[in-house]
Amino acid sequence: MPLPNPDDLPVVRAFDEAVDDALERVRGHRAADRLAYLASESANFSLVWHVLAWLPVLRSRRSLPRAVGTSLALGAESVIVNGWVKSHFRRGRPVATAVRPHRLRVPRTTSFPSGHASSAMVAASLLGRDPLLAPVVYPLAAVVASSRAYVRIHHASDVVGGLVIGAVLGRLARALVPR
Repeated sequence: MPLPNPDDLPVVRAFDEAVDDALERVRGHRAADRLAYLASESANFSLVWHVLAWLPVLRSRRSLPRAVGTSLALGAESVIVNGWVKSHFRRGRPVATAVRPHRLRVPRTTSFPSGHASSAMVAASLLGRDPLLAPVVYPLAAVVASSRAYVRIHHASDVVGGLVIGAVLGRLARALVPR
């Protein structure tokens, strides 16, 4: 059974419009556009997170259980968020009024919550335990999550929802995935 559409809540709509207005002042700047589109595309199917999870295996085979666990956790997150949670919210995606300056895959799923934001939080929760990856993972997770509103694939509240769900799933994953 579908739950209420976040668009029907005035406070959510006002939040989304305020964030979109703020982002509009930055959109069109070449460096910001490149960064946002690159971050957004690199996180399709959690690719950037899988790569970062498996890099330590090149250093030491002892990292293998953690890499496998992280990939499994990201797969579970995707099934939960993109398969189950999104089926309960039939929120449409933002309408892009201008031509996008870079290539961008447009998902077929509904907008709420952001799977990119959710997977970024799960990845940061797990990969951030590695002192070599932590300085990269946390800022990258923030850029990936925020890029989704910047490129107008998600409303800002979709990103917040994804971050909250990802934080919960990340906490669960930390209890299950080896350090």
